[in-house]
Amino acid sequence: MPQLTPNALLHAALDCAARGWHVHPLRPHAKGSALHGERACPQTGPCADGHRKWEQRATTDPDRIRTAWSTGAYNVGLATGPSNLLVVDLDIPKATDSADAPCGATNFQALCERAGRPWPATYTVRTPSGGLHLYFHTRSRLPNTAGTLAPHIDTRAWGGNIVAAGSHTPHGTYTVDVDHAVAELPDWLHSALDTPPVPSGSGRLAPLLVPGQSSRRAHVALQRETAQVAGTGEGGRNQRLLEGARALGRFVAWGEIPRHVVEEAFQAAGDAAGLAPGECRTTIRSALDWSIRTARPQQTA
Repeated sequence: MPQLTPNALLHAALDCAARGWHVHPLRPHAKGSALHGERACPQTGPCADGHRKWEQRATTDPDRIRTAWSTGAYNVGLATGPSNLLVVDLDIPKATDSADAPCGATNFQALCERAGRPWPATYTVRTPSGGLHLYFHTRSRLPNTAGTLAPHIDTRAWGGNIVAAGSHTPHGTYTVDVDHAVAELPDWLHSALDTPPVPSGSGRLAPLLVPGQSSRRAHVALQRETAQVAGTGEGGRNQRLLEGARALGRFVAWGEIPRHVVEEAFQAAGDAAGLAPGECRTTIRSALDWSIRTARPQQTA
C-alpha cells in the first residue's frame, strides 16, 4: 500500500480549506472519522459545552488544520453541508448486483437527458472503486439521499461526509478527475432533491424517496425503520440497525424492494445515528442475509 506522508495529506486538507470547504480528519487509510465519538468525549476544549460531532468541528482554519494533521497521516473528510456543497456520488454496481445493472454514471446521464440538459461541467473526483463524486455549490439546506434519484446514485449535503481528493484507502487514491470550477446545483437536480430540511445534529433522517420499483408497504416500512435507526442514541444504535434491516429483508425476498435501496437507506440512517461506516455495512449485510434466508413465502406471511 502506498504510504502518503502527513505533509501530502495536510496539503490536501489546506487546499480544501482554501476553497472554503470545511474539513475534518479521517482515520489513516480509511473513511471513518478520526475525531472522538460521544462515548469517549472528554467534555473539554471544543466539547466543553457538550459533545460536538464531526460536522460541527469541521473547519477551514489553517492553524487548526495544521495542528490536527501534524499528529498523523489522516485522510481528509469534507463536511458538505457547512461547505455549501452538494456532492453527487455515482457508484459502480456491487458484486451482488445483476451483471447488466447500470452504474451510477449511466443512470445520471439518463437523468440529464430526461431533463434535457447536458452532463454538468463541474469539479469531479474519481474514487478508488471507479465511481465519481460530482461537486455542486448550493446554499439550500438539502438532506442526504440514498438511491432517491436512481440506483447507485447517492447525494451528500447537510449531515453528509465525503472523502476528499488526495485521500488513500487500501483500494486506491481519490483523485481529481475534472479540475473545473464547482458549478451551481442545476435547477432540475435541486427540484428532484428538494425535501423538507432536517436540523443538523438532530439525529433525524430526512424523508426518503424510494424508486418506483418498490411497493408502497415496503416504502413505508423502510421510512419507518430508517427513521428509528437514525434517532437511536449511543448504546442501542447497532442493535436497532440490526432489527430494522431484518424487518426489511422479507420485502427484499418477496421482490418488493431492491436490496441495494435498502442497504443504502440503512447506511445513511446509521451515519445519521453516528455509527462507523464499516460497522454499518457489516450489520446491514448480516441482517439482510439472515432475513432473506429465513423469510416465509409471501402468501403465508
